[in-house]
Amino acid sequence: MHYDSVIHLGEREIAIDCPTYFVADIAANHDGDLERAKQLIHLAKEAGADAVKFQHFKAEKIVSDVGFKSLGGQLSHQASWKKSVFEVYRDYECNRDWNAALIETARAVGIDFMTTPYDTEAVDQLDPFLPAYKIGSGDITWTDFIEYVARRGKPVMLATGASHIDDVQRAVAAVLQHNRQLVLMQCNTNYTGSLENFRHINLNVLRSYAVSFPGMVLGLSDHSPGHATVLGAIALGARVIEKHFTDDCSRVGPDHSFSMYPASWREMVDRSRELEAALGDGIKRVEANERQTSVVQQRCLRFTRDMAAGEIIQASDLEALRPAPADALRPYELSVAVGQPLVHARKHGEALLYNDLEAAC
Repeated sequence: MHYDSVIHLGEREIAIDCPTYFVADIAANHDGDLERAKQLIHLAKEAGADAVKFQHFKAEKIVSDVGFKSLGGQLSHQASWKKSVFEVYRDYECNRDWNAALIETARAVGIDFMTTPYDTEAVDQLDPFLPAYKIGSGDITWTDFIEYVARRGKPVMLATGASHIDDVQRAVAAVLQHNRQLVLMQCNTNYTGSLENFRHINLNVLRSYAVSFPGMVLGLSDHSPGHATVLGAIALGARVIEKHFTDDCSRVGPDHSFSMYPASWREMVDRSRELEAALGDGIKRVEANERQTSVVQQRCLRFTRDMAAGEIIQASDLEALRPAPADALRPYELSVAVGQPLVHARKHGEALLYNDLEAAC
């Protein structure tokens, strides 16, 4: 498989050594109101999102009313919905007459505009305006559609919730037949917001993806409360994070209850930037801010008595004490000093320096 380890989302470069890219998924949280949708774009930008994302579906092209009614009852998070699944999807469609206004609003506030398309018509309408596409977890087995999107030649963010590894491999192969720009996203598709869901997030799947697809850009599409999963994912290599976004989690609607709101989104971004700074490059060294503490906390060899130049150093003449100047011998170098004549006279408590020995260490 051939894929890019560096991709571009809008004007941002995304790779393992780049800052995390945050996608605010407005999804159904516009509540059927264009002005509300535009306001959420502004709020997402202010909260620190890099992109705002909508979901373009039409009820009759994403769900079967007959099919859901035949289940004998609504399941999972849909069990709490007051209307039928078909009715809810119809009520929360993103009106495609809004597209120009939404795209212009995003451009005006300086945030990338994206969508998860759920039919080919949405792809065709929006392609000129999108820097990338998101494929939702529910479409991971719809490989014909995945290929249709991938052929557009733009980065594809592929969510992998509620799927097995063979589903993931099949979908990845479908993208890579046409497109090297792929973000592979771990996801859990339980949308209840329950704390119990943390037991099922399975962030270590990101480790498995890193082994199976070395160098591929990874991400997380998340619906859990708080910041633990996001911070954990970034620590494991995710560099694209998607979370639902609203202004009020208490509003009525299918997505509000498990969404982030502006203050919590800003907190998530700020904590993530701190984590990114803390992760570093993985090279073990004395860091710049440790140079003074390495002197005051480490030990060096110091004389236990006054010694004259020319005396032969014995082990009993030295002890390991703080501080440790850069030019002093460390305790592990005791064997280097023992048996050698002292070049310079030293007093009790002074450090044994490298230039005090005839053979410099």
